[in-house]
Amino acid sequence: MPKILFLLAGVSLGAAFAQAQTTVTNEPGGGSDWSFSVSAYSYFVPAEREYVQPTFSADRGWLHLEARYNYEDLETGSAWVGYNLGGGETLEWELTPMLGGVFGNTTGIAPGCKGSLSWRKLELYSEGQYVFDTDDSSGSFFYNWSELTMAPTDWFRFGLVTQRTRLYDADRDIQRGLMVGFTFKQLDVAGYVFDPDESRPTVVIGLRVDF
Repeated sequence: MPKILFLLAGVSLGAAFAQAQTTVTNEPGGGSDWSFSVSAYSYFVPAEREYVQPTFSADRGWLHLEARYNYEDLETGSAWVGYNLGGGETLEWELTPMLGGVFGNTTGIAPGCKGSLSWRKLELYSEGQYVFDTDDSSGSFFYNWSELTMAPTDWFRFGLVTQRTRLYDADRDIQRGLMVGFTFKQLDVAGYVFDPDESRPTVVIGLRVDF
């Protein structure tokens, strides 16, 4: 919990220095200002080390930049550059193909992609990447996080979540679970329970601030 509070304090300080806040257009060349997002996901894994996974992203028009820590491995960072695409009216879609470099306990190159489909109150979101481990090819792995949610109101959503990761040992290759999320202005809070049918499921608490 102290780690989360420390990170949120840093987010608030960063927001105070941000001079431009606008929604990024997905058309190439569109959008003259930057938008930023900072998130922290706290993992409570049974019989294993608890950890926090922070992510920082910046967008301007078609350009997407992102930095992560403790995503591909503990004490491992990654830096990404991507291209924002999007469109649709009744069925809205967004897609960001990316390329990243991974460094730390795991070192490698990672092509990836994130995207979403939204229809009325339903949204499907997914992000995935394949890490080519340049030190040990047996360490190469496909990571994925996906959510299918329904939002009865603008501030509340719930749904299903899946995850595939090598960051900790799990009984299942793809973990499945339930999620619930709340949004208040620029702050988003979400809770996840993976493998709820297990005697000791994995719990994840996510916080995100957009500015």
